[in-house]
Amino acid sequence: MGDKWSEAFIKALKDGDTERVKQIPKADLHNHFVLGGSRAFIRERKGLVIPALEGILESMKEMDRWNQEYIGKFFESGEGRRFLIEAAFVQAREDGITVLEIGEDVWGLGQYFGHDVNGLTEAFLSARDQYAPDLELRLVIGLSRHCPVNWLLEQLEPFWGRPEFYSIDLYGDEMAQPIENFVPVYRKAEENHLVRKAHIGEWGTAEDIRTGVELLHLDEIQHGIAAVNSKEVMQYLAERRIRLNITPTSNRKLGRVASYEEHPIKTLYREGIEVTINSDDVLMFDSDVSKEYQRLYDHGTLLAEELDEIRVCGLQPVG
Repeated sequence: MGDKWSEAFIKALKDGDTERVKQIPKADLHNHFVLGGSRAFIRERKGLVIPALEGILESMKEMDRWNQEYIGKFFESGEGRRFLIEAAFVQAREDGITVLEIGEDVWGLGQYFGHDVNGLTEAFLSARDQYAPDLELRLVIGLSRHCPVNWLLEQLEPFWGRPEFYSIDLYGDEMAQPIENFVPVYRKAEENHLVRKAHIGEWGTAEDIRTGVELLHLDEIQHGIAAVNSKEVMQYLAERRIRLNITPTSNRKLGRVASYEEHPIKTLYREGIEVTINSDDVLMFDSDVSKEYQRLYDHGTLLAEELDEIRVCGLQPVG
């Protein structure tokens, strides 16, 4: 599977020409916009210098501390939130992203947008139109595992039936509460014809992934790298064409994999599972999508031709 850009993409990877890789269409389907902005844009507009994280994190608390030091305390307002949205579209444009899936957590609707879903969607759409007008935006409704399910259902009411939203995604500590608690939310999402995603298998097990797919009727998994530990789960995902939206440098920086060479994406892809390559948190991990492709090629994780097939897969809708 290729497209008109395949030959140029493969050559750019083999030449180590990341700037050329940036010019070729790619998708970013696993992007947390708060940490997904352009470093240069933020420095130019706000005078803030945000360094990439050095070394390997030892805990999620360290990640929270970094986030608060360099991001959180500067942007805790509606205006700040809108600026980070703009920065994310600038970053996407610079990286050659033509399909971008990002969105706000439901709690952000009240905290930053005065419970006005029109204002929230307008913030994303106007930023897209200003900074990356040719980009296909797929708006995501974000959910935190830490929130009570009844509260989430109440907060989700303004989102149901809104055609601007493409998918729903559950993230946060995989152990915060049992995945089955979220079945009512995902049934409602299914009724509203949303693509159903969830962060599973970054910290949890292969069986957690299968359980999540079965209970929540998932179309895609964010991360899902633990599937590599079970031949049966890999076969299950491949047969059902459940896409894994993988973030290699994030996995490395969070200590989930020992090296790029050993990253599970190689086995998962070669077992016939649909995978994509994404950024997760660009500002923290220095992980724009073009760099992710180049790193995987340079470390011999996958062939340039395989990486191109993954790139083309990411540009297609699920199913």
